Amino acid sequence: MTKQILPGATLGVLGGGQLGRMFCVAARTLGYRVVVLDPDEESPAGRIADEHIKADYLDESALDKLASRCDAVTTEFENVPAQSLRYLATKTLVSPSADALEIAQNRHNEKQFALKAGLNPAPYYFIQSDADIEKAIETIGVPAILKSATLGYDGKGQAVINNSEELVSAYQSMGKVACVLEKKIDLALEVSVIVARNSAAEAVSYPLAENQHRNGILHLSAVPARIEEPLADKARQQALALAESMDYVGILAVEFFISGDGELLFNEMAPRPHNSGHYTKDACVTSQFEQQARMMCGLKPGDTRLTSPVVMVNMLGDLWEPDWASLLAHPEIKLHLYGKKEARPGRKMGHFNVLASDIEQALHVAKLAFEELER
Repeated sequence: MTKQILPGATLGVLGGGQLGRMFCVAARTLGYRVVVLDPDEESPAGRIADEHIKADYLDESALDKLASRCDAVTTEFENVPAQSLRYLATKTLVSPSADALEIAQNRHNEKQFALKAGLNPAPYYFIQSDADIEKAIETIGVPAILKSATLGYDGKGQAVINNSEELVSAYQSMGKVACVLEKKIDLALEVSVIVARNSAAEAVSYPLAENQHRNGILHLSAVPARIEEPLADKARQQALALAESMDYVGILAVEFFISGDGELLFNEMAPRPHNSGHYTKDACVTSQFEQQARMMCGLKPGDTRLTSPVVMVNMLGDLWEPDWASLLAHPEIKLHLYGKKEARPGRKMGHFNVLASDIEQALHVAKLAFEELER
């Protein structure tokens, strides 16, 4: 029988950003203590954790300290070194695994893994050197998108390619690191699925989010997504299959493209709670952050039922300081701020969820409220 870690125990998290902060709130609400390891003295999660170990993720003495204090450890972002998780796993319970993290840290690896799991990525070509450029453009054609194989997020490490000259230039500007050239899809919609799976292989999925981006950064997520149920069910089943194939433990976000002709295409995955899952904090029986604690502790998955149509809107540093009175004048809005001291353009400072009787009304209020903040 899977060991259950019950309230009163101590949980660890690598990373002190907003995802770690929201995990801390959920875990402490359940009755757990939380220790955060993050090098930033002012990290949002570190400031509200029971203990903040201020150290580099590769610092073995700090990892030893974390392991000695914690009954289980997780991560709040995928770019933590996999070797740190592998080291911790020799001393305490760790989820997700270092192997799962390594798959998600590399676009080529994750696309290959998704293919083996029965998912369908957009056509792509792996570029490892200048010698691959000509074959890549012949195989994929244009328009296409060049993406660095590692360390890309929120639109970083990406370039739209319209001809071979642009590909050469973009590849050089990225430092000739390993990349994938991906066919630009005739896009109808982008959706994502949050799934949760524990060590007993009990798995659940959340309702699909319909996502809209601005400048490569998620702007809003609308739930339920406005797509036919058979397609939504297919996305949920594929996301669950991906988690099963990795013997995954934790929260996994899986992003999909829906093409103009209705084809479901795998985009990428994130081995952690996800920006597009923030709606679960106010509109589901169990938030993705409570679920993260449940999964790492070997507990049964919480109910993922949607209790209200909802739209989540990101708040970036571009519009700081917002007119809080204007925003909170909308009674259907739930505000969540991340405790970051410095606002910068493109930096996620918070989000708000709009709850309404139907998705169109939620979208209307979200648009109105955001326009008021932009004034």
